[in-house]
Amino acid sequence: MNPIVRNILAVVAGVIVGGAVNMGIIMISGMIIAPPPGADMTTMEGVKAAMPMMEPQHFIMPFLAHALGTLAGSFVAAWLAASRRLVLAIVIALWNMLGGAMAVMMLPGPMWFNVFDLVGAYIPSGFLGGRIGMMIKKDQPPA
Repeated sequence: MNPIVRNILAVVAGVIVGGAVNMGIIMISGMIIAPPPGADMTTMEGVKAAMPMMEPQHFIMPFLAHALGTLAGSFVAAWLAASRRLVLAIVIALWNMLGGAMAVMMLPGPMWFNVFDLVGAYIPSGFLGGRIGMMIKKDQPPA
């Protein structure tokens, strides 16, 4: 397969897998850590209204969703890529970080979480996912 086409498909697969992992964790988060009493977490308006009632434990699952979604997507991109594997993993991290920045603008979350999430969830997870993908696929020189 043409290396450019393979790299494009690796990024597309990374975005899809990362998004699926992120959404899966978000969907089960209410079963693991119950939302505040009376909060409607099924709509954006409900989440906005519930934000002032949220305590630090309510931000664990969103952080894990962002970090693990980025890790999984970056891993897949690095694992499938024909070349420049770490660069493609960081592309996935930046894509997810863009989504995180958009969420910060839409949801009035606490500043400590916004900073922690944007700094700690995306680039470190993307780098780690890329490195793991490169370690597993040793048949190619590192990018």
